[in-house]
Amino acid sequence: THQAVYLALMIRRIILTQLGFLEVDDRDYYGNKRMELAGGLISLLFEDLFKRFNSELKKIADLTIPKPRAAQFDVVRHMRQDLISTSLIIAISSGNWVVKRFKMERKGVTQVLTRLSYISALGMMTRIASQFEKTRKVSGPRSLQPSQWGMLCPSDTPEGEACGLVKNLALMTHITVDVDEAPTARLLYNLGVEDVYMLSEIHSPLSYIVFLNGLVLGVVRDPRHLVSTLRLMRRHGYLNDFISVCTNRAHRTVYVSSDGGRFASWLVVVSGENNTNSKNSFRRPYIIVSKGKPLVTSQHIEELKRGLRSFEDFLRAGLVEFLDVNEENDCFVALDEGNLTIWCLDWNCRATVRCVAGKHLVSFNFALKPRLNLPPIILRKTTHLEIEPFTLLGVCAGLIPYPHHNQSPRNTYQCAMGKQAMGTIGYNQQQRIDTLMYLLVYPQAPLVKSRTIELINFEKLPAGQNAIIAVMSYSGYDIEDALVLNKASVDRGYGRCLVYRNQKCILKRYANQTFDKVMGPALDAETRQPIWRHKALDADGIVMPGVQVESKQILVNKACPLQTAVPSKDQAPSYQETPVSYRAPIPSTIEKVMVSSNNEESSLIKILLRQTRRPELGDKFSSRHGQKGVTGLIVPQADMPFNQDGICPDVIMNPHGYPSRMTVGKLLELMGSKAGAIEGKFHYGTAFGGDKVDDLSQVLTDHGYNYVGKDCLTSGITGESFEAYIYQGPVYYQKLKHMVVDKMHARARGPRAVLTRQPTEGRSHDGGLRL
Repeated sequence: THQAVYLALMIRRIILTQLGFLEVDDRDYYGNKRMELAGGLISLLFEDLFKRFNSELKKIADLTIPKPRAAQFDVVRHMRQDLISTSLIIAISSGNWVVKRFKMERKGVTQVLTRLSYISALGMMTRIASQFEKTRKVSGPRSLQPSQWGMLCPSDTPEGEACGLVKNLALMTHITVDVDEAPTARLLYNLGVEDVYMLSEIHSPLSYIVFLNGLVLGVVRDPRHLVSTLRLMRRHGYLNDFISVCTNRAHRTVYVSSDGGRFASWLVVVSGENNTNSKNSFRRPYIIVSKGKPLVTSQHIEELKRGLRSFEDFLRAGLVEFLDVNEENDCFVALDEGNLTIWCLDWNCRATVRCVAGKHLVSFNFALKPRLNLPPIILRKTTHLEIEPFTLLGVCAGLIPYPHHNQSPRNTYQCAMGKQAMGTIGYNQQQRIDTLMYLLVYPQAPLVKSRTIELINFEKLPAGQNAIIAVMSYSGYDIEDALVLNKASVDRGYGRCLVYRNQKCILKRYANQTFDKVMGPALDAETRQPIWRHKALDADGIVMPGVQVESKQILVNKACPLQTAVPSKDQAPSYQETPVSYRAPIPSTIEKVMVSSNNEESSLIKILLRQTRRPELGDKFSSRHGQKGVTGLIVPQADMPFNQDGICPDVIMNPHGYPSRMTVGKLLELMGSKAGAIEGKFHYGTAFGGDKVDDLSQVLTDHGYNYVGKDCLTSGITGESFEAYIYQGPVYYQKLKHMVVDKMHARARGPRAVLTRQPTEGRSHDGGLRL
């Protein structure tokens, strides 16, 4: 019956849409989408594998049981015990998931968590990937949806073909999990919903159809009472916090959702008259915001700070509630407490009322005649208040100071580059043996920070340094965003990084009882000292920690038996040397050596190699505003400009990087950092807030500096003062993983491919270069 009713409803909806009474649903609207979480995907895969396991067992039983046999049939002996675990391991390690029951074949479901930096790991854990084909050039699924507000970060998305399809969660987004719908259905029937089985007609002028997770439950004569009762019960803890109730006036329906995969965000409930009890609440889509008071008071916040309350207490008390995308359409949400009140009334000519309707700021102007009395303006109450406006951004965009003063693509570029910045990856970074690890030698906390930086503990695991930059054109080596670095700053450790790589060596055991072994270093016949290739080896044939190795030197002097399949008779097996050698353009230091064993009981030797690198020409740097550039020149401090206090800039940046990029946030960051350095405190550049320019200017002028942070500099070459004031101060700069040493490649002669006799391709194979 439910399916028949649902089919009839769909046909009716199609006819009404065709006649122009209804609009077509938006497939890209986030209320119509559901997220697939890791647990649900693994349960699907396990269910499919378990059914395959049962069907194979049934086949074996059907073939074996009818036959006469001497011994009793033992089902355990015929089981493939490794079917489920092996298939799970293959799916998770390769990322290719095949669920035959749903004919689902997907690639890239699982990915290796990158530990390039702390932010790259956080960004990967909050990532959402769409199943839409990346090769199709369709704008709809990629565009920024209004329903994305507060749920997904508007800035954090990659460039290129994945643009708009790969997104990241906003800071306070919660994704719901499935809630049992049977108790909710019983409650709805008790609250006056008439069962669809009992009805002679579904559509009547006074009734609304009630859906529970897309299933037609029945109709209700008083939808206003039903919705207000459900919301009241949810606020008092009688309903699950993540059950959503919303209405659609055009379709004359009430939707109740308790399924998983929906987006939900936190909002503060505003006191006063509840809009769901108003007779016109289903007919007035935009309501002017009047004076209202949020239920969360300063006393509650103080109790939260002192640990007397938790967030769960706020939920149970009905002070804060979760709203999903659909329910937000029924609410009128203020961004801050200033939006709860009338902003300005000019009695002489006009009254301006600022309102928030569905999270859109609108200003209405009422022309008032002086000789007439002011007409009564009846304003309804706001239903909810945002906890903090900056939480509509994600983790990566939250690091940017003053992002609301930047051109939006610049914030997107910084979200990508912030994940490539070197810094600290964790407190256990000196104990880890990763394949590739980049660390900064002297990471610093930024002088201008944001509330997001405090929330995610970025100050404890930073990725960058505060450099004194001067915005000026100094020689021609700073064109096209190139940077001029101070050699003295580089000598003192600016931009210095550590690059860790590991090399593995497995000592196998073979079927004929032979095994790989490690030989001692080969000695020179005359001097009885180890030969040059074996110079770094210890007496056991493994490289010593703390030794520096150069290209083509041996790390592990491994030898393999020539015969591994045929059992050797009484004669001793002969061995062939297959050493593990070091191959890189610059020397490395051995940090540590680990000897262990793997799953196959083979011996495993891991060697961690360390390179200490200082910035050189061509290394990539970036500020937190998408202003990337390579090192163009490293200048001795004697030739650098200096101010009256003798301060030389660490970095000189070309001023032509500002006008077209419009990164005003970087100008404000410099000003805030300068004021903070003078004052000895950190300033805030949080989105939609932060310290004001007037306050920063006041700090600078109080300490005898120019009110906008400009300095009078003297040339280090001519000794004369510049004819212009130079904008100079600290800015937080990130060193990115792209370094010249890892990219530089050339060859005169080298290896060739056997088939084509052409030079091999790629830097790793010492390949040729096309001209």
